[in-house]
Amino acid sequence: TVTFFFPPGLTRADPVVPSTVTAISTARVITCDGHNIQHLRCEDGVITVESVVYKCGITEKCPHHYDKLEVIKDSCDGKKMCDIDIVGLFGTHDPNICKYLDTTYACFPAIHSVTCEGSVANLQCDEGQVIVVYWADFGRRDTTTCSDHRPKHEIQNVQCLNPTTKVADSCNGKSSCAIEASCSVFGDPCVGTYKYLEVAYDCQSYLTDF
Repeated sequence: TVTFFFPPGLTRADPVVPSTVTAISTARVITCDGHNIQHLRCEDGVITVESVVYKCGITEKCPHHYDKLEVIKDSCDGKKMCDIDIVGLFGTHDPNICKYLDTTYACFPAIHSVTCEGSVANLQCDEGQVIVVYWADFGRRDTTTCSDHRPKHEIQNVQCLNPTTKVADSCNGKSSCAIEASCSVFGDPCVGTYKYLEVAYDCQSYLTDF
């Protein structure tokens, strides 16, 4: 018989990186004084945002700004690279006051797969390994991914979020898996928006018990 090894706490439909998986690295990025874009990058693995603070001066949190952690996590988690539009997120501010965005994130070991709507995602592991899906989303989180030859109105909605467990349900425990990036499979979270399927997954060894 073959026993598949999943990290403790990870179920077949769990779309997040389990707490038992160790980060490859962690980083802290501080962006201030007129720099409108903050860049998060993972050379290896994928991003998981851990904390976000928008501050006035050194210690004070800026008034009238609610916690943006979940908004930034929705935009960046599971990607290898993510650019945060600070002005778009927090609005303009008094140039005489030093304000800055302080973001801490980790890079977790995973493969980042992107498949444009209408195409087929092919997840693949080497012999002796099986797929473990950490996260999947069928929607749109930026204006650049899967944007070639698409009209502007089809790529403007970057809040088209549709986290799904269907990829994990279909692919976990297999050495390879094909799944169509389509509304017929995942539903249509944003009518009129051209979408794509993002998957963050890892290849884990399995144990064979004869």
